[in-house]
Amino acid sequence: MNNRFKPKYNIKKGDQVVIIAGDDKDLKKPRTVLEVILEKGRVVVEGANIITKHTKPSAQNTKGGLVKREASINISNVMLWDAKAGAATKVKRDRQEGKLVRIAKKSGEVIK
Repeated sequence: MNNRFKPKYNIKKGDQVVIIAGDDKDLKKPRTVLEVILEKGRVVVEGANIITKHTKPSAQNTKGGLVKREASINISNVMLWDAKAGAATKVKRDRQEGKLVRIAKKSGEVIK
């Protein structure tokens, strides 16, 4: 992907998010982001979009068989969770002491 037009997302690894669309939609249950895939605009969220992967026996996994794991979902289907407001929130960016910080629009709190 070209660096000049690289997208900027407000979601980072370790953030609490809610899923706002799709089969795992739940606006009241915050989940943790395990991985952000910038090039594809996707995120892997804990306990969402579970797939069954067939694996062959290997040195690490001598049995093989079926493995359940999380697959990625589109980043537009998740929204940041605001713990103070107890709901999903939009994010704005602002400079504080020369650093760019994310601020929840619902409560005005800085997102760590």
